[in-house]
Amino acid sequence: MKLTLAEAALGCGAKLEAPASAVGVGALLAVGYSIDSRTVGAGELFFAVRGERLDGHDFIAGALERGAIGAVVSLARVAALPDAVLAAPLLIVEDPLQALQALAAHVRRHWGGRVVAVTGSAGKTSTKDAIATALSARFRVLKSLGNLNNGFGLPLQLLRLEPEHQFAVLEMGMNHAGEIAQLARIAAPDWGVITNVGVAHIENFPDGQGGIARAKYELVEALPASGVAFLNCSDPYVGQFGRDFAGKVVYFGAGPCADPQIAAIREEDRLQIDVLSEGANATLNLPMLGRHNASNAVAALAVAREAGVPLAAAIKALETLTAGDKRGEVFTHAGATIINDSYNSNPEALQSMIHALAARPAQRRILIAGEMLELGSHAQALHESCGKAAAEAGIDIVVGVRGNAQHLVMAATDAGVTGVAAIFLPDADSAGLWLRENLKPGDVVLVKGSRGVRLERAIEAVRRPDTASGSK
Repeated sequence: MKLTLAEAALGCGAKLEAPASAVGVGALLAVGYSIDSRTVGAGELFFAVRGERLDGHDFIAGALERGAIGAVVSLARVAALPDAVLAAPLLIVEDPLQALQALAAHVRRHWGGRVVAVTGSAGKTSTKDAIATALSARFRVLKSLGNLNNGFGLPLQLLRLEPEHQFAVLEMGMNHAGEIAQLARIAAPDWGVITNVGVAHIENFPDGQGGIARAKYELVEALPASGVAFLNCSDPYVGQFGRDFAGKVVYFGAGPCADPQIAAIREEDRLQIDVLSEGANATLNLPMLGRHNASNAVAALAVAREAGVPLAAAIKALETLTAGDKRGEVFTHAGATIINDSYNSNPEALQSMIHALAARPAQRRILIAGEMLELGSHAQALHESCGKAAAEAGIDIVVGVRGNAQHLVMAATDAGVTGVAAIFLPDADSAGLWLRENLKPGDVVLVKGSRGVRLERAIEAVRRPDTASGSK
């Protein structure tokens, strides 16, 4: 939302300072907001936030050179700022990150639309995209970009709101208790959608999956009494979240309590989902892979129906949905089909995509499975369960990449995948080299792993035009 520097200072509790020679600084208009000096645009307000490794105060000069209209800076750092920076308009605060969040909350509360917040252990981004797509059949919708879902990213998304937007669909992530509650204080969601409770980030929860469930429930607790909670009743935890909620509860999923309900799923190169909604039957042809996306799609239908979008219109919109970057993208190379799902991984999502791989016609089905991170003491058992699932699904070759993926390979071997068809590689570059040397026409390959494994490097290696063995 475009704000004058005076309005921005008021919204984030800052003191606006500029050189005495500057006239009308408060009337200057910020056309956007950034925390990254490398991508800041002309006319944007730069927030000098401190991250885990870098401090934005060290990059203010660069942001101004790229056209930033001014900077939000910490009072404690002002004295050390160079003259070139002091010559620019500055909004002085105690903490630039808190100021960013305060300004986002200010904009949200002065905007007249409805916020839909989405959380869950898996499927947040895909569900957010599906909801925004279904709602846009009738409304003007802002959706958060990518997975910008934390204390840095979510405020930046709220600051993209414009008066013409009627809905904002925002993703909320967490890896510790209390994070969703904090994000909800900023975004003030009217409606909340919870996809599932899995084991992602379980190493940060001493009380296990129950602790993760309590952290996800923070979204329901944050909703107003006039709000709506959209809950996946197929999930044993999420299905219980509506018991004490004073507002309206809408259940979606495959269970008998769900409406909209998944009646049947057929899966090959896309999903064909039979849906029952308010007594009406419909079929959704979703151009995406993985049975988990059926649940994401009916969540979107539930939100769209509550907003007044006719079922047929919402389905038509959803049938235009495509996979996000590194989130189930399909391409062909040298006569083989590669499914790039390398953005991230967790046990539930991996097993769902294993079944999607098994459903596709192929000469050979190959799984390139990277290590799944933040599983703590559960890591070995959870990797083993995925290896067993791959073998039982009839996957022809299982390649584990890095760390605990060795347990996935061993379990696949023990369950029936034998010999050279189950191998372990130390890193993504090795996986890329293996693919280049072993990929054959007619193969279908699923590449999936946690963000830290960087399995997109393996795909980049396959797609490079050079053919020298071992090239980097």
